[in-house]
Amino acid sequence: MVFSSVSFLFYFLPIFLVLYGALPWRNAVLLIASLIFYSWGEPQNLPLLLICITVNYGFGLWIGQAQIRSQATIQSGVSVTNVARIPFVIAIIFNLGALLYYKYFNFALSNWHSLQHWMTGADMPKDVETVALPLGISFFTFHAISYLVDVYRQKTKAERSFTALFTYIIMFPQLVAGPIVRFSTVARQLHHRRWSWWRVEAGTRFFCLGLAQKILIANTVAVVADKIFSLPKEALSSSLAWLGALCYSLQIYFDFAGYSLMAIGLGLICGFSFPRNFNLPYVARSVTEFWRRWHMSLSRWFRDYVYIPLGGNRHGLSRTLLNLFLVFFLCGLWHGANWTFVVWGMLHGSFLVIERLWLGQVLAKQARVVQHAYTLVVVMLAWVIFRANDFTQAANVIQAMFGMADPIAKATALSVMAYCSNTVILALLCAIFFASGTSKKLSGIAQRRLGLTALVIDRTWLLCLLLLCGVSLASGAYNPFIYFRF
Repeated sequence: MVFSSVSFLFYFLPIFLVLYGALPWRNAVLLIASLIFYSWGEPQNLPLLLICITVNYGFGLWIGQAQIRSQATIQSGVSVTNVARIPFVIAIIFNLGALLYYKYFNFALSNWHSLQHWMTGADMPKDVETVALPLGISFFTFHAISYLVDVYRQKTKAERSFTALFTYIIMFPQLVAGPIVRFSTVARQLHHRRWSWWRVEAGTRFFCLGLAQKILIANTVAVVADKIFSLPKEALSSSLAWLGALCYSLQIYFDFAGYSLMAIGLGLICGFSFPRNFNLPYVARSVTEFWRRWHMSLSRWFRDYVYIPLGGNRHGLSRTLLNLFLVFFLCGLWHGANWTFVVWGMLHGSFLVIERLWLGQVLAKQARVVQHAYTLVVVMLAWVIFRANDFTQAANVIQAMFGMADPIAKATALSVMAYCSNTVILALLCAIFFASGTSKKLSGIAQRRLGLTALVIDRTWLLCLLLLCGVSLASGAYNPFIYFRF
């Protein structure tokens, strides 16, 4: 089940909101609803999720108890870190081991067979049993690891309430696609949170905006992106390839940012404050700035739990650049078990390294339009690799983008206008309007000048968006979700 589905919007969500508002046992209601939400699509993987949560609850208490014992013996020279290190290391190995097995076993086995075939010429096995990828494993594993690390670093206390920790990890608004919420951020709210109509109103507004971004923009341009990326090489022209790259760049942004905004809105309605996940990344003027604005909760997670433990920028320039590259290599691998994701991460890591070395200084002296153009071209080329099924498809699209298609392809390529219906054009204009920050600026001007009238217009606008989303879903329109399997 995803937020932008009929089953969630018209059945699950209304029933949940009524029970959540009417009953005093809000953690219990949220917990049961989250179990139903997860079980709706993958009941076979629910035992794995329950085992992971139970084991991590025990690990948290173990680490916490080790710290208490170390405090009692600190005068004898026993350090806090050394005493708590054993359960901490075991806990991290358990979580990473589960993630590596379920997400990367098939990838590793496929590469091993390919290597054997290349070295010995042996036929690759045809009937190989594969490991199914559990829904949301990347996100609930990262939540568990962040909790354990914060307990180990004594930034938060080990949670003694099993229900509270269970609710934190399995909470349905952020279970499938984030944002990645630190336990310390919501620890107090898990026990004492305010449920006010102001939060409900603000949360509803965020949810409606996110839903509209997902259904009305992302889903519309997704149709064009999928069609263009499925074209054979000889059907690709330069303009068509750029259109495909543009549509996918907008699709993945509004797909993911819209879903994150819906999650933040649902969190507010339930009394939680989730961190902002996107901040107009396509207005960035460097790849470094892009990553300060894109999927910010993931960037902070890698910064605090990978980059800084690796040494960060504390051991000279060479070590800093290596750490940056390693972080983005892992970031690419986290996104999926495919070499295209790995290369996507390495490409971003390489540009961050180059910008740190010299390109950043050069860019700072250029006009803003040059800075924006550079960033958008790099990001869009990287998205082509991210979207492609393999490197051959990525190469075909990139070659076409830069006019390197062969003469036959140029002669037989389809026209861009064959893909640009009025609906698509409107979606593209709306996407650029929102992604550029223009809507935010106009909203601020309207609130200052129109006052109450602006509020009425805003609520009417949200109601219209909600109705349009309902009509789109009822019609059975194309409704994919890119990050659903991450």
